[in-house]
Amino acid sequence: MEQKKILIIEDEEPISELLSYSIKKEGFLTKIASTGEQGIQLISEFTPHLILLDLMLPDMSGFDICRKVTRDDSVPIIMITAKSDTLDKILGMELGADDYITKPFDIREVIVRIKAIFRRIELTSELIETNGFDVLQPGNGIELYKEKREVFKDGSMVELTNKEYDLLLFLAENKGRVFSRADLLDKVWGFDFIGDTRTVDIHVQRLRKKLDKSKRPSIIETVFGVGYKLVSNGH
Repeated sequence: MEQKKILIIEDEEPISELLSYSIKKEGFLTKIASTGEQGIQLISEFTPHLILLDLMLPDMSGFDICRKVTRDDSVPIIMITAKSDTLDKILGMELGADDYITKPFDIREVIVRIKAIFRRIELTSELIETNGFDVLQPGNGIELYKEKREVFKDGSMVELTNKEYDLLLFLAENKGRVFSRADLLDKVWGFDFIGDTRTVDIHVQRLRKKLDKSKRPSIIETVFGVGYKLVSNGH
């Protein structure tokens, strides 16, 4: 099995060294970047399987790096921030980050979060192999190419962030079933978002904007007082 590579973008040396040392002990390969510019360069050279990203960097915002990574690549991101402001966390999740950890943190929690993300990726790959097909057509002219993680609408590719894709795929694979916002946080994000379910609403709004460009009703239907479900042509 390929050894997983983790890029740590963190300007505080004691923290980056602790992260690198602890993560290596778990069998992962690591590289450290102390600036955003160096981090962007290593994303291309090191080709990590996961990024630990500090939001407060000396030369640029971690949000800018998060935006670039989710636009150009499909690398999972765990944000590390000293801020406890919920709005910062929501913005990071909206930009496509997979998880977040607030300083000061327990290194054991970081390891658990990393392993949880890799476990979800492996389970998704196993499901694709088990199903024996690559294309999912939930309706409204939408096609999901699961192995490639690509989405097309009426023949044209739709650019989605990692979490937008994961949310759409989960709803498409459970078409017609209603899920509460808390259920979706648990199933798609895989952790409790400090009781704040606005993240789900933001991602649903963004999916609707990108996918519902015709006069047909939205493929993601709101079930008032409950949550969301995926339907075809509004039925």
